[in-house]
Amino acid sequence: MDLMKVVNEEYASQNELPKFSAGDTITVHYKIIEGNKERIQQYRGVVIQRRGKGHTGTFTVRKMSGNIGVERIFPSSSPFIDKIEVNKHGRVKRARIFYFRDLTGKKARIKEKRF
Repeated sequence: MDLMKVVNEEYASQNELPKFSAGDTITVHYKIIEGNKERIQQYRGVVIQRRGKGHTGTFTVRKMSGNIGVERIFPSSSPFIDKIEVNKHGRVKRARIFYFRDLTGKKARIKEKRF
């Protein structure tokens, strides 16, 4: 019996995430607790990377707030993630698109994957 498998199954998240990868534009509905109030904040941006798997996996989402790029790392098994919507599937050739940080203007567009 593999001890790591037992632990992974024990801490497996109950919420199922949709399939998305780097280059996709997603909206993360994230629960925020302020004092005794709870609200859901939407964070929409481009997925820069997915890292890890199982309950230890994370994904990084980058959005533009004004003229400033903001990145946020979300744990995949976070209980604060209410839901994730995939808005667009992007066509990129890499699994981690860190070069996207340096692009501005028309170069910063990602082609949409058609099905």
